[in-house]
Amino acid sequence: MTPPPFDRAEETPAGGETASGENRIGRWTLFRDVAVLQGKLVLDNIKDLVLVPVSIGAAAISLFNRDGDTGRQFYHVLHAARRMEDWLDKYGDADRIPAPPFAQGQDGESIDALIDRVEDLVKRQYERGGVTANAKDSIDRALDALQEKLARRP
Repeated sequence: MTPPPFDRAEETPAGGETASGENRIGRWTLFRDVAVLQGKLVLDNIKDLVLVPVSIGAAAISLFNRDGDTGRQFYHVLHAARRMEDWLDKYGDADRIPAPPFAQGQDGESIDALIDRVEDLVKRQYERGGVTANAKDSIDRALDALQEKLARRP
């Protein structure tokens, strides 16, 4: 990225290192990055507002696909959303300086890891025949009945 010509000379644009080895950001670079982040956040919020009903609709349609094709529409929506996330790259400008220790990720640290642990707990309870087994069976019966009813419609 070419720095704006109005960055102060003693500040290194785009997070470069000074002769002393420290990272310095010019104030115009900071202004630009703040403005760009705000624009990206607005676009991300619009994406999320659209994604809520679209993903629910795709999931509803996906429930009634033939076996082996279950979820196709929903997962297509997820792939499109992931592509948009990559394109937005909301926090890409953070790489102008090294991340402080509190902001460095740890292996296995994510919301998905937490959800996996909770899911494992629920599966273990299900396997023991607990409340979740009865709930799953009831939901499966209701969805099967709905699918049969929709299949009989002319």
